[in-house]
Amino acid sequence: MWDYTDKVMEHFKNPRNVGEIENPDAVGEVGSIVCGDVLKLTLKINPENHLIEDAKFKTFGCASAIASSSVLTEMIKGKTVEEAARITNKEIADYLGGLPEQKMHCSVMGMEALQAAIENYYTKKGMKVFPGEQEKIICKCFNVSEKTILKAIELNSLKTVEQVTDYTKAGGNCGQCRGEIEKILKDYWARQGQLPFQQLTTVEKIKLIERILEEEINPKLRQDGGWLELVDLEGQTVKVRFLGACSGCQLASQTFKEVVEKALREKAAENLEIVLL
Repeated sequence: MWDYTDKVMEHFKNPRNVGEIENPDAVGEVGSIVCGDVLKLTLKINPENHLIEDAKFKTFGCASAIASSSVLTEMIKGKTVEEAARITNKEIADYLGGLPEQKMHCSVMGMEALQAAIENYYTKKGMKVFPGEQEKIICKCFNVSEKTILKAIELNSLKTVEQVTDYTKAGGNCGQCRGEIEKILKDYWARQGQLPFQQLTTVEKIKLIERILEEEINPKLRQDGGWLELVDLEGQTVKVRFLGACSGCQLASQTFKEVVEKALREKAAENLEIVLL
C-alpha cells in the first residue's frame, strides 16, 4: 500500500477536469496502454493572448497518475502557454504534497503531456517551441527517450539507475537498457563536474567526504568547540567520530542526525550508511 498524501487521495477520488475538450487548440498524448500508463491532455487557448482558458484530461493509470493529471489541469488554467511550459514534474509532485519515489514517473508523464500539447499548439501555428532531432529511444519496453531521461536527471538530481526507473519507468521491464541509462547518468554528471558517489574511486569518495566535513559540517560544530573526523570508508558505509567538545556531548546523537547525516546524504549520496563511533 502506497503512502499517499491527503491531496493525492483527494484528486484521485475527486479528479478535476476529467474529459476531452471538443475541437481543442492543443492536444498532448503520452504513454501507452501496453506500458500501463497513458495520458491525453486537451487545451482551449485564447489565440490573442495565448491564455489557457480550459484544460481537460483522460488517463489510464494508478492513483498517482490520476492525481497528477488532475492537479496539472488546475495548475495550468489561467496561465499563458509560455508560463505553462515552465512547469516541471517536481512542481506537480510538490503541489500534491509529494509522491512516493516509485510513483514519480506519473508527474513526469504529466509534464511530458503538457510539453506535447504546447508543441502541438505551436506546430499548428507554424512555430517550433521544442526544436530538435528525432528523439533516441533508450527504453523500448516503455518507449522512453534519452531526452526524457536527461530531463528527469536534470530536474530531480537523479544519481542512480533505480531513481531513473522510478521517475521515467525506463529500465523497469527487461532491463536491457540499464547499462545505457548508467552511461547517460555518468556522462551527465561528468559534464556537471560531479559523478554519482558509487562511480567515484575510493580516493575520490574520501576527498568528497572530507570536503563536506570541512565545508558543511565542521564550521557548525566548531562554533561549540568540536569537530568531526572521517575514520573509515567501506563501500557505501562511512565511519566518523566526534572530537573536542562534541565528544561525549549529551546532544551528540541529535547533532549527528540533524547535521551530519543530513549533510552527507544531501551532498554525497542518499543511501549512505553513516556510523558514529
